[in-house]
Amino acid sequence: MMNPSRSVILMVDPYSTGCMIAQEISKRGYPIVAIWTKDISPEMKSATHIPISCRDLRYLAQIDDLPEWTLSNLVDAIRATVKSAAMRLGEPEDYFAVGGCMAGGEAGVDAADRLSERLGVTSNGARGRFGRRRDKRVQQDLVRERGMRAVRHSCGGAWEDVVGFLEGETFPVVLKPTDSAGSDGVKLCHSMEEAKSHFHHLLTVEAVNGGYNTEVLCQEFLRGKEYVIDHVSRNGVHKLMMTWVYDKRPRNGSQFVYFGMVPIDPQSEEAKMIVPYTRGVLDALGMAHGPSHGEVIITEDGPCLVEMNCRAHGGDGNWAPLARALTGGKYCQIEGTAACYLDDDEFNKIPDMPSSPLQAHGLEVNLVSYSKGKVKSMPGFDIIKKLPSFVWLSPATSIGSNVTYTTDLITSPGCCVLMNADATVLERDLEFIRYLEEINGLFLYETKGESLARPTAATFGLGSLPEGAKPPSGGHRRFQSLDRPGMLRIMSQDRPELRGKGLVKRFTTVDASKEVVVVVDPYSTGCLIVKEIANRGYKVIVLWTEGFSDEMKKHVPLSAGKMSYHAEVDEGENLGETTRDLYRAAGRLRIVACICGGEAGVNAADLLSERLVVRTNGARGDFANRRDKKVQQELAKAAGLRSVRQAAGKQFSDVEDFLKSEHYPVVLKPTDSAGTDGVKLCHNFDEAKQHFELLFEVEAVNGGYNTEILCQEFLRGNEYVIDTVSRDGEHKTMAVWVYDKRAANGAAFVYFGMLPIDTASPEAKLLINYTNKVLDALGMKNGASHAEVILTPTGPCLVEMNCRAQGGDGNWRPLARALTGGYSQVEACVDAYLDKKAFYSLPKVPVSPAKAFGQEVILVSYSEGDVVRTPGYDDIKELESFVYLETGVSVGCKVERTVDLLTGVGSVILLHEDEQVLKRDIAKIRAMEKNNEMFELKQSSRMMNSVSRMNLQNRILS
Repeated sequence: MMNPSRSVILMVDPYSTGCMIAQEISKRGYPIVAIWTKDISPEMKSATHIPISCRDLRYLAQIDDLPEWTLSNLVDAIRATVKSAAMRLGEPEDYFAVGGCMAGGEAGVDAADRLSERLGVTSNGARGRFGRRRDKRVQQDLVRERGMRAVRHSCGGAWEDVVGFLEGETFPVVLKPTDSAGSDGVKLCHSMEEAKSHFHHLLTVEAVNGGYNTEVLCQEFLRGKEYVIDHVSRNGVHKLMMTWVYDKRPRNGSQFVYFGMVPIDPQSEEAKMIVPYTRGVLDALGMAHGPSHGEVIITEDGPCLVEMNCRAHGGDGNWAPLARALTGGKYCQIEGTAACYLDDDEFNKIPDMPSSPLQAHGLEVNLVSYSKGKVKSMPGFDIIKKLPSFVWLSPATSIGSNVTYTTDLITSPGCCVLMNADATVLERDLEFIRYLEEINGLFLYETKGESLARPTAATFGLGSLPEGAKPPSGGHRRFQSLDRPGMLRIMSQDRPELRGKGLVKRFTTVDASKEVVVVVDPYSTGCLIVKEIANRGYKVIVLWTEGFSDEMKKHVPLSAGKMSYHAEVDEGENLGETTRDLYRAAGRLRIVACICGGEAGVNAADLLSERLVVRTNGARGDFANRRDKKVQQELAKAAGLRSVRQAAGKQFSDVEDFLKSEHYPVVLKPTDSAGTDGVKLCHNFDEAKQHFELLFEVEAVNGGYNTEILCQEFLRGNEYVIDTVSRDGEHKTMAVWVYDKRAANGAAFVYFGMLPIDTASPEAKLLINYTNKVLDALGMKNGASHAEVILTPTGPCLVEMNCRAQGGDGNWRPLARALTGGYSQVEACVDAYLDKKAFYSLPKVPVSPAKAFGQEVILVSYSEGDVVRTPGYDDIKELESFVYLETGVSVGCKVERTVDLLTGVGSVILLHEDEQVLKRDIAKIRAMEKNNEMFELKQSSRMMNSVSRMNLQNRILS
């Protein structure tokens, strides 16, 4: 063993984990001289690449290898520096001797090999091809010559050198510099054009450590799990320090997002394959001394080298506390490196590999962001530091910085190490971190307005491309107008439980064939009401109100089929003219009912039914404006019911005082728009003012312009939909639903579906009673309605009452019929107007428990890009519980990450008599969404970074 105080150790390019090795050697009493190679960049020498725990590290001296120096010049400079240092300490000039030389980072590998060989200290040598062992092409050639599995590749300094290989290789392929540091410049390319572009790019950009690349390596893309195998070696004896596997999953549109690095038991089947292989690679490369970490993928043909890094595992050595605990608190690669160079006895005492089972439970966790924004605070990080398993945290973001969706290591917001003696506690903490990520709990962002559009609104954003149209550059087309000519609608034709429950033609009066029903603005579910009326033998006259767009008239659900009417009438200049036109269209037929077919037709249906002297809700007094959301709240409040604090106005001054005094966020919406057209959650006064002014500038979804804006308190709680049908003031509940709303992709409220609620449940009883009282308060005595109610801490509170059938194209109808055993709001609405006996035979609330299991699943995209295929839709159609799929996404569209209904990617109705089948199919859909299996997107080249190569800063220790 050397005399530590007189043996100088040369560390070539000590950064990242190299600093920790230098610190360990310094603790043992050895003075350190840092050698900085010619091409090392100033940034790599800065504090940015020094772990926090090494900020007090001091060197005996530092030497820059000048550009004009030869190896002999550098050796002379080292000897002179060592002599000078001894004399500076008052010792003889020969007091110090060079006792060792090792690489402190990837950039120093070649220089360390040459220097150690020249100085006559422990060395891997630099003769022959071993002089280029860092070259990734040479590594593969040496491994192949040993008869071991190696990567197919080609290398060159000109495009002509590699184009032949690329023409014969299956894409994607990997391109990387032959001798860069770690993953600098490594990219996965999916086409010849991308490969050519990246090839030329690599020859023109500066490498991360400084200098320029001279050759580019093109390799086959290996498929399989990726492992990191850490060794230390002395005189050709290789000792395993730890084996890790990368936890890589598809997320946010990327196929390979790093979720962490997990230790592998040395006696596991994987370790038994990759450890002997890796040791064979070390022998093939002539790596007889020092630390190394090999990156290996287990392919179908067995282990295959990605690359051998002839230095310690990187990542600032953040893995070291975990590695020590896994070995029983005794050692990790840092101590092993010091021993293999400086202490033969200590090295010999290190076991061939860590004991099995490992002595602790832990892993490195890479944090994943499902959102983006400017960071206001980081509450999730504070929570992580309080977890029982917490060891350290290294944030990659800070307050004021911008976070984006994690698609690679560069976009990861940080990493942490968890460790615990109890595997159950560790697993619980890991699950909690993943939960924090899912609910966007890591960060609080600077606020922005959020859309509160609901699935019942006709504005469900399933935009698609009309035939022959090109996709827009800004994203997939959003159908603000409800024109859905390019919609894909698929309904199951082979579900036995759906057969025999179709529409039944039934005549409800002797003279039905001589009678006619007026339906005002039938679209969406209104078309199904028209079909039900026609199937009972009645003729139908459609009245189109003034301003109702031609696009809206085309909004016909798949289940309605082709629409035909006895007559179509356009609203006249006044009520009298319109009434005369309807009588003229009816001819000898008797008008027996006037029904609203959509939100835009509510007011006209009330007025006309009163004038035509048929069943009506009336249009006198306050009831004339029952569609007005402000009036709804006022009438509910007057009846002693919980209502929303609000203010409305035609100009901003009308609402300014309310917005200045109300707690934020607040909701802004037009008073009389369709569904949730224009509804937005605003988080501060300025946002509210901006949206108020915007609503007067944009056209409403049904046509025309908004005339008054409503500002309301933001209600917190679960949101429900209560479907009812009334006749002469008697209300019957058709169904109670709850929205499945979750945080996703940075949005606080993303709709994941609509679930039926058991009508005997406490919340259903409370909601039904409240809704019936609201109907009475609004004078809603006849017809269909659906209330949107939030169950707040102070009880149910009306969001709004929609005085017509629930929308969504009535896609929920097969589900509703199955749940009740044979009826839905559509049939009951027609009964209420045309068949008194049938209406009164319906129960006041649906049977409990329901007759089947099902729900609407709203599809969520976690990725974005141009759609090449839609395999997920094909899989959904094959699900056992599948009933209906509607989507506007098709090949050629550009999908976006779902943050609201406009960026939703489809709606699915699932139904089955077996609850477990339903749960299994829902889980399948959610897994496809998360794993980017819903769509195949056009691939673009992307950088490939592994965790072991990253330099992480701002580490927070427990």
